[in-house]
Amino acid sequence: MSRRVAKQVSLGLAPWVAAIAIWYGVRASGYVNLSLIPAPHRVAARFVDLLLHEGLLYDVLVSTRRVFLGVALGILAAVPVGFLLGWYRPARTLADPMINFFRALPPIALIPLVIVYFGVDEAAKLVILFYAAFFSGVIVMYEGVSQIPPLHIRVAQSLGAGEFEIFRKVIIPLTVPHILTALRVSLGVAWATLVASELIAAQRGLGALIQNAATYFLLDVIYVGIISIGCVALLMDTILRRISARLLVWQERAVG
Repeated sequence: MSRRVAKQVSLGLAPWVAAIAIWYGVRASGYVNLSLIPAPHRVAARFVDLLLHEGLLYDVLVSTRRVFLGVALGILAAVPVGFLLGWYRPARTLADPMINFFRALPPIALIPLVIVYFGVDEAAKLVILFYAAFFSGVIVMYEGVSQIPPLHIRVAQSLGAGEFEIFRKVIIPLTVPHILTALRVSLGVAWATLVASELIAAQRGLGALIQNAATYFLLDVIYVGIISIGCVALLMDTILRRISARLLVWQERAVG
């Protein structure tokens, strides 16, 4: 058992060790200006300094709260809309072009309008994150719901189940995996949109940290901000995957 755990840990760490080795290798190659690529140990030292003395943890919490709220609100709106579009073909035919139109628009392009309509307070940042999470969630939901096999419904009907019972015992369980997938996708898109949302007069947050560091050409701080975003996003996705595995254990049993 311990050998298997050690093997899994080793496999998990291998890509990171390789990435750091490549990082050092690029610096040692002589083909790049060393001032443009801070060494990993320097970035690590800067991380510790920011964490202990300059409120990096608070920036992480601020950004995480924004992403969490934006994704929560986006998914709450995306699930019923995505279900409606996936379940009713006429609704999908009517709304699909518009959904894909807005999904293709980068959130950063909407910042001027968001500032005009919502100002520069916290609401404006949440609107950008909500926008990103909502449209990605809708797409995943309606694509998933539209592929639910009709056979399950016909079997339930042949057994005498009514519409409400079919919805409660067939449709909802079959929709849960798509809701969780939509949540994961929306979470990833929201983290990718975070820096854009924090362009709106943000004083704290990882996006604000990166932008302020770029103003003064503090590359090590920029690296810290980018790595922090990736680490927090990875942690949240890992937690969500574990929750999904527990909630969907019935599927594995059914397949088995």
